[in-house]
Amino acid sequence: MRSFKEYAQLVNENLPSALPKAGAFDRELLEACRYSLLAPGKRLRGALALAAGEYAGAPLERALPFALAVECVHAYSLIHDDLPAMDNDTLRRGRPTCHVAFGEAMAILAGDALLSQGLLLMAEAAARDGAPAVRAMEALTKALGIQGMVGGQAQDMLSERSDRADEAALDYIQANKTAALIRAPLLAGLLASGAPARTLQAFSEYGLQLGIAFQVADDILDVSSTPEALGKSVGKDAEENKLTAVKLFGLQGARQRLLQATRRAVQALEGLPETAFFTDLAEELCGRSF
Repeated sequence: MRSFKEYAQLVNENLPSALPKAGAFDRELLEACRYSLLAPGKRLRGALALAAGEYAGAPLERALPFALAVECVHAYSLIHDDLPAMDNDTLRRGRPTCHVAFGEAMAILAGDALLSQGLLLMAEAAARDGAPAVRAMEALTKALGIQGMVGGQAQDMLSERSDRADEAALDYIQANKTAALIRAPLLAGLLASGAPARTLQAFSEYGLQLGIAFQVADDILDVSSTPEALGKSVGKDAEENKLTAVKLFGLQGARQRLLQATRRAVQALEGLPETAFFTDLAEELCGRSF
């Protein structure tokens, strides 16, 4: 398998092709889409789709549409998450958020367009590659909606209105708002490549725990990092009364929760061959500073 950096570079090289060429009347909309989609980022979700597909032994091209689709969807989610009606953020990936740069209305439309484009990329792959790609599209699409990212975001907002320390609500937010869109590209890459049930089950648990670890690390960095290091505002969780691991367990408790989720991610892949790429990635994300 390749390195994470190589997978991320492949995503970056192909990402411009995820959007259509501008016409006479959609230039500003596409400019807003490109502004958010092509902004510097980790490309974690797209890289996971490519790595999972290659792990299953399929040509890289089989998982590529899903890697690009998940990056489109992730960019849409960030645009909408930053809006004044949601988290009201003005900095994302080291520069002004989409609604600051293009206005709220155009930002909403850019998010809508990126979501639609992600779905189109998957539908085209399903039409071309048949049943495996259909199952991959189903896994990724399910992770976006009521029982996934949008449901988790809704609970995240509802929890802002309450001072109740609810661990079950925190678990739900972490599993759905964040982990769903980390587990799904893994499953999409595997499904598109025809991976067996045992592999899918192991990576499903791995993706869940990796996503939880990623979110807890984010919670910790919000109180311990800087805007320059993160490329986004810090201190927003407390300001918005977010239900986070730090709020519920304290900084030391959150660090323990991060270690626990990382161990569970690694343990989920025990018994599968040649999983060093994924276990090393979990350990790296556990100690990330950005």
